[in-house]
Amino acid sequence: MKLLQSRHRELRLKGCMMITDDLAGLRKLYLGFTSARVILTANNLGLFEQLKRPLSGAALARRLGTDLRATRILLDALTGLGLISKSPKGTCRNGVAANSFLVRGSRLYQGDILRHASTMWQNFSALDEVVRTGRPARCGFDHESFIMGMHNLTVLRAEGLIKAVGVRGVKSMLDLGGGPGTNAIAIAKRGIRASIFDLPETIRIARKVVRREGAKGIRFMAGNFHTDSIGSGYDLVLLSQIFHAFSAEENIRLLRKCHAALNPRGRVVVQEFPINDELTQPPQSALFSVNMLVGTESGRCYSPAEIKRWLQETGYKNILAKDLPETVLVIGGKGK
Repeated sequence: MKLLQSRHRELRLKGCMMITDDLAGLRKLYLGFTSARVILTANNLGLFEQLKRPLSGAALARRLGTDLRATRILLDALTGLGLISKSPKGTCRNGVAANSFLVRGSRLYQGDILRHASTMWQNFSALDEVVRTGRPARCGFDHESFIMGMHNLTVLRAEGLIKAVGVRGVKSMLDLGGGPGTNAIAIAKRGIRASIFDLPETIRIARKVVRREGAKGIRFMAGNFHTDSIGSGYDLVLLSQIFHAFSAEENIRLLRKCHAALNPRGRVVVQEFPINDELTQPPQSALFSVNMLVGTESGRCYSPAEIKRWLQETGYKNILAKDLPETVLVIGGKGK
């Protein structure tokens, strides 16, 4: 990481201690888990919902049913991190970011993806054994938090995705492995016939999200997209954040299936996290591959170059990649 690529410079503290930039960067990396755990625990406890208005540590502990000393120390840490503020009288309340993203019901709520990160913690904690054996950990999983966490993230990206893809002339689309259906909802609100295909337990959650968002005319398809029919007659098939969970061979077979399901001038759009050809940068994508290591049998982040090769191999034309703020799109057409 860039933190460890700085020039080697010594800092003298109080005339006796020598610390290099490299060592300071290393410390920041290996102690990063401490702030993460504080935030995840606060979110799990529902602390931010309670601090929309000022509360003392004692009042908060009573509401949460937590230990007073522990609650006060947690509040001090959250104040130090800038997520809450503390008055001279000792009452605490959310900062702007906490109110915007960590209070349930807020438009850009991110608490579900934090709950999913808390289950990821359990799997990452087994990384030593995973690297020894090559087998995923799967120590913890909360399906609803995972799916709703995808909604938290996709709400921030859906409009940019649709603008980058372009939907002029699209009458029918399939959101394959669509999770909560967030992209399908955004597309359906433009008058396009949208279908969501996912596992039955995921479709049950998607129905709730679609109903809450007031989207109309969405078709729900429950099944396993590796083995079941995904239908046909689509102008657009979207595979958003699907490939990283599977092997290259599985993804190639899925692209062939999508090709057969498209209309003659249809397109497939693959959305994934960006990663370079060496699979090392940006660091968050390389770390996400570790998440796939601990959670799946064969997944990892794939580079746009790899995905382009798969599209060529499975008969797609006019293949191109588009960079978005947090993701990359790889698009291929069925026609000329």
